Amino acid sequence: MHILIVEDELGIIQFLKQGLQEEGYQVTTASDGSKGFELAHEQKFDLILLDWMLPKINGLDLCKAIRVKDQTTPIIFLTAKDTVQETIEGLKAGANDYIKKPFSFEELVERIKVHFRNKKQTEILTLGVITIDLSKHIVLKGQEEISLTQREFELLTYLMQHKGKVCTRNQILRDVWDINFEYDTGVIDVFMNAIRKKLNLKIEEDYIKTIRGIGYIAND
Repeated sequence: MHILIVEDELGIIQFLKQGLQEEGYQVTTASDGSKGFELAHEQKFDLILLDWMLPKINGLDLCKAIRVKDQTTPIIFLTAKDTVQETIEGLKAGANDYIKKPFSFEELVERIKVHFRNKKQTEILTLGVITIDLSKHIVLKGQEEISLTQREFELLTYLMQHKGKVCTRNQILRDVWDINFEYDTGVIDVFMNAIRKKLNLKIEEDYIKTIRGIGYIAND
């Protein structure tokens, strides 16, 4: 398992890195928010430990920026801030957990283990008869494996991760295509048609509905 630590205090970085490596984890570190964002954007991590008070980009803004592209990697804030309002702000920004400095290393390790167990559970997505195994990159309709292109897989995964919520075309372009400027959203419909054709769903299995003029919603 690969953990990213974003922390500006050298002593804490060295302490955490050595301890987590002894626990068997691979560790990468960054000492400011800008480098942390660069690493989180370019590499895939299994968990992120994030300090709140960081130079260049603070932890709260960094957490929000990471969540634009990555909604699943567990993020734990390590911070001296402990008011209820600050805790709420961190969780709203997308953090999964919050541990106050100074903290017990043993407690941190146990929390990390809990999030890894939870992460394994979220690697399986379901929508009616459709199942996605993210760890194996497999899509199943019942027991039948469905072959999708990488972009089709990413689009279907995104809709299933946001099950029950309307996903606008602009949101999909931003989060799946990484397009943040005006662009023809008709490309999404082309991919959705391909996905529906490959899944070959019956009328009563119409789990992904088009919201005319807005986007799509996935529902059981």
